Amino acid sequence: MAPPKPTIPKASHIRPTELAAALRQEAAALGFDPVGYAAVPGGPNLALRNAALERWLAAGHQGGMAWMADPRRRSVEALLPGVRSLMAVGLPYYVAAERQPGSLSVARYGWGRDYHRVIDARLRRLGRWLEARVPGTRWRACVDSAPLLDKAWAEEAGLGWIGKHGNLIHRDRGSWLLIGHLLTTLELPPDRPAEPLCGRCSSCITACPTGAIVEPFVVDARRCISYHTIENRDPELPGAIAAALHGWVAGCDICQDVCPWNRKPLESSQDPDVQPRPWLLKLRAEEALGWNDDAWDERLRASSLRRIRPWMWRRNLKAAMGGSGIDP
Repeated sequence: MAPPKPTIPKASHIRPTELAAALRQEAAALGFDPVGYAAVPGGPNLALRNAALERWLAAGHQGGMAWMADPRRRSVEALLPGVRSLMAVGLPYYVAAERQPGSLSVARYGWGRDYHRVIDARLRRLGRWLEARVPGTRWRACVDSAPLLDKAWAEEAGLGWIGKHGNLIHRDRGSWLLIGHLLTTLELPPDRPAEPLCGRCSSCITACPTGAIVEPFVVDARRCISYHTIENRDPELPGAIAAALHGWVAGCDICQDVCPWNRKPLESSQDPDVQPRPWLLKLRAEEALGWNDDAWDERLRASSLRRIRPWMWRRNLKAAMGGSGIDP
């Protein structure tokens, strides 16, 4: 005879602290580290971040990213009516691998599988786990494609602080973190918001070759290499951007590479979903320019870099060859 199935306690029999601890443990088992909780509607820092978003949009710093003005980004309740808590998770993606000398550069976040799919699938597992233990609970998984002020909520949940380069920084993981959130109608005990630790450091501002960090914590996408190599749909890149590529053809990590929090020894992730595709570490323009659309489709299968269309790759490659000093 099969053993009886364990009884799932009713919601009223589960202490929020115990549930939060168990959910945190489940998240860690799925590779998320760090993990934190925030209460909705959040504290005073959230109001400041929303005001900063309004100023950023008013200045036109979003460039062609019209979706950044989605009003739902200012109200988490619009994403899940009745939301009471939010769990923020970080997926470390630093891998101790280096590009071959003379190869073109691709941002580290794009080396592995599409993080949208990876994080979303794992968050959905957590949502189902939560619902099984507290029947009737509603939840929603969000990655950065959702209209959520994701870095601000991660900061609110204690994952790390938003650095002057606009990326979230964790004491031990640096800024090599992919972020996801699980919204829930349950009320879970919140963690303390993270405190900024950039101090007087301005390494990222100084290092940006295009001056995209126009002031601390403010990035003008119209000057950003990442924006232009990934989001810009024009046939040619602006001259100032093309001249500053220095081999970057898909995103840019310069502001993160110089960050002191990333320059100390970091643990290399063993997660199979963030391991680099070998061709990305030895990318040569002359060879890649000969790939047809089908070849690009094959190489970019299940990659977040599919957002860069084959013709955009060719545009970026040609721009990078124009005086970057990178071998073709």
